[in-house]
Amino acid sequence: MKLNYKRTLLVGFAFFLISVFWQAYDSTIPMILTNKFGMSQFWSGVIMAIDNVLALFMLPLFGALSDKVTTRYGKRTPFIVIGTVVACVAFVALSFVDNAQFHKIEAVSRIDDPQSLQLIYQQQSDTKLIDAEGNEFVLSEKFSQEEFASITCKIEQDGQTLTNPDYIDYVTPARHACVADITDSDPSALIIFIALLLVVLIAMATFRSPAVALMPDVTMKPLRSKANAIINLMGTAGGILVLVLGMVFATSAVNNAYMSYTAFYGVVAGVMLAALSIFLLTVREPKWAAEMQADSQRYGIEEKAGEDTSEKKGLSRGQKRSLLFLLASIVLWFFGYNAVTSKYSVYAQNILDKDYNTTLLIAQAGAVVAYLPVGIIASKIGRKKTILAGVAMLTTAFFAAAFVRSGSSTMLMNGLFLLAGVAWATINVNSFPMVVEMCSGSDTGKYTGFYYTASMAAQTATPMISGWFMDKMGMTILFPYAAIFAGAAFVTMLFVMHGDSKATPKKGLEAFDSED
Repeated sequence: MKLNYKRTLLVGFAFFLISVFWQAYDSTIPMILTNKFGMSQFWSGVIMAIDNVLALFMLPLFGALSDKVTTRYGKRTPFIVIGTVVACVAFVALSFVDNAQFHKIEAVSRIDDPQSLQLIYQQQSDTKLIDAEGNEFVLSEKFSQEEFASITCKIEQDGQTLTNPDYIDYVTPARHACVADITDSDPSALIIFIALLLVVLIAMATFRSPAVALMPDVTMKPLRSKANAIINLMGTAGGILVLVLGMVFATSAVNNAYMSYTAFYGVVAGVMLAALSIFLLTVREPKWAAEMQADSQRYGIEEKAGEDTSEKKGLSRGQKRSLLFLLASIVLWFFGYNAVTSKYSVYAQNILDKDYNTTLLIAQAGAVVAYLPVGIIASKIGRKKTILAGVAMLTTAFFAAAFVRSGSSTMLMNGLFLLAGVAWATINVNSFPMVVEMCSGSDTGKYTGFYYTASMAAQTATPMISGWFMDKMGMTILFPYAAIFAGAAFVTMLFVMHGDSKATPKKGLEAFDSED
């Protein structure tokens, strides 16, 4: 019994294009909302949570719906094709609305322009504002108009060019306040932007569960941790590609805060469509799914059609308890991890003065290196123990990152994100297979929906909650917040007793069956 790596890799192109989108979305949309529309971190978090609100009911719905659909192209493929095409078109359209909003705020958005700063000062001199550390201030009590107009984005310090702290602490919040006033006076661009965003997010939600469910459709249960490692490797490759594109387009540069994203979004959409083309030309979903069912019956892993008793019996009391604790763990570690991924681009600009693309790229590289070894390790020691090790590493990385500031070594934060990347790979490779291990083959889409309901519930709430804390307590609360939730996931994971993989052989191929 061996995993067909080539098939798994080709199936992974569906997850590749999903990851390409979400990396671009998570990196740029928060900056557009805060820089171009002047939103607070809390309201930016609310908008960023829309996709997760939709996912709470759409992912289980379309996962279960795809279980029941039968076409000559398979159960999952039609959803993947339609969703990807619609999402790509609407995503590029977002950039044109973003450009229209920029023209409205152009007078106050010019970097290092004294006239722009004078206009900002005149409009916000007596307004109470909040700096990056959460402290309240009034511009007229800090600077004269001439002093404020002379603040530059970059300064020379110890032979290095750094972002000016005064720019981050005073110019940025004052400019955001001006932009917010302009948006309030004419919210038409914001309304259209959010409407298009809804189209994009609905399109993505229609095929995420079907795309992920395709892997267990064509992979026998004992091989799913290894297969999920390949799928996640493909997803990480998509994320890395977008981060490299971000470096090419300099999307993280402070002086590019008001850049046009049309070219960047166009390239991202092109990559997604190219991946979809490879998927359609190579993946034979109905054939591969039928072969998996035949192999599973031959090895005694699944009963023959009409003889499967798992659906009749349902989950035992112990299995239900394990499933609930597993889903709770998923909620908690996504609470911590997604708070960082959804806010790090803003955090890196304002607190660290570092290129978020480089740091996130290192985290992705760590995940790439870890995926295959983690799948192998899980087959030896079990999925639960492997996940616990990953959660412990993630908690450690976030806790230590809380002490890093702009003057700290760049290598330190890069090293911590490398550890976080390895940790996240360790968790992700094994958590989804643990969920679908407890279901019968005909319910794969439904249980995939359970997994994504848990993860999306966390991703719905955490951008808003972490954004509220960042508004009230300063941006530096981000990593302590993430570490607390990751640590809590370690505790709940201790109570999960089912869904693991066997490491010790019983009788021949029975060793590969689940302990459930």
